[in-house]
Amino acid sequence: MKRLSILVMLALPALLETTADNRKWTLRECEDYAIANNITIKQREVAREKQTYSLSTARNSRLPNLSATVNEAFSFGRGLTEDNIYDNTNTTNTSLQLQTGVPLFTGFEIPENIKLNRLNLEALTEDLEKAKNDVRMQVAQAYVQILYDQEIAAVAHRQIAIDSMQVVRLTAFVDNGKASVSELSQQVATLASSRLTATQADNKYHMSILALTQLLELPTPEGFAVVTPNLESLGALENLGSSTPDDVYAEALTFKPEIRSEQLRLQSSEHSINVAKAGYYPKLNFSAGIGSNYYTSSAYDSDPFGKQLKNNFNQSIGLNLSIPIFSRFQVRNKVRSARADRLNQELKLESAKKTLYKEIQQVYYNALNARSKELSSQEAVQSSEDAFKLMQAKYENGKATITEFNEAKNKYLKAESDFVQARYERLYQSALLDFYRGRELDF
Repeated sequence: MKRLSILVMLALPALLETTADNRKWTLRECEDYAIANNITIKQREVAREKQTYSLSTARNSRLPNLSATVNEAFSFGRGLTEDNIYDNTNTTNTSLQLQTGVPLFTGFEIPENIKLNRLNLEALTEDLEKAKNDVRMQVAQAYVQILYDQEIAAVAHRQIAIDSMQVVRLTAFVDNGKASVSELSQQVATLASSRLTATQADNKYHMSILALTQLLELPTPEGFAVVTPNLESLGALENLGSSTPDDVYAEALTFKPEIRSEQLRLQSSEHSINVAKAGYYPKLNFSAGIGSNYYTSSAYDSDPFGKQLKNNFNQSIGLNLSIPIFSRFQVRNKVRSARADRLNQELKLESAKKTLYKEIQQVYYNALNARSKELSSQEAVQSSEDAFKLMQAKYENGKATITEFNEAKNKYLKAESDFVQARYERLYQSALLDFYRGRELDF
């Protein structure tokens, strides 16, 4: 077994290592980089920023408005003169107005609209966090896939090392007349098959690297590598015995952004109904204005511009009360439509809760199954390794054929591959389950 360890160290290809100049990425670094560069997250951020403008508009609707009007009119032919008679003359009229208005009562539409927009902003904030969580989960899955494919490639290259050793050994036996050429040819074919398997494993490893770098929006996968976690120091799943999917679900309901966003939208739908009901109420507005005008006629002398503006200066204030009587059922239908939207939002919230519960159930039982598979695979590795050592000793002493040796070797390497798969599946599922409990997605 000592010789096998030396061969394994020599056989691991350079593709599984990075150069000294290239750093390895941790899962947390990958998540942070992906969140900072993901297009979907940036779009969510833009949507949230737009909603802040909508909230600002709703708040500012309480403020008075201010507008200025300048009007210049020219009249040719018969027109009304200063003497209040009609005559053929050309006239000009310049008017200046400055007006303001303040809504005093809008049927509670303004405060309800402010609350609606504030809740929508909070919902979009939760949507942004949900998008970040989705990216974290995608990155973690891709990260684990790299770790798995990396170890599978290592196992495949170990098989090459073992088969290469046997080819060398059989070549010497053929030279000494202790083995037949057919046995050597069979082992050479086995070595070629092992090299093909290793090439396929290397290609799959490269593709998993590419998948993660694309998630990170990196320009190239060249030189990219990840940190391999110390699996021996990670906790197992024995602590799941006191937890159930219902326990995890009860925790997740309190903070998961996909639930919070739907709850906030349900609250905002109540305010949408109140905004629609505002159409039933009268509206009261206060208005004020100042203005002046300048008038000239070709048939008469006119006072100078400044004097006319001073003499014609006027001020006004007013209250406007608008009472809705019949709106062709438009308000009624708006209220009904808003209530239908609320009902639809209740269904969306219920659907989000059910989806979350199903996800937790799946992750929970996947984690348990992965742990069970890891334990059984670990036992299978130990037993197949013992069987392989025994068969190797028999083969080296001439008490077993090369076919029996290869069968024992293949079973051993297959058990190792199954163990690697179960171990990384347990790693991902347990980290994901903790993520649903509100912990960081890291390992």
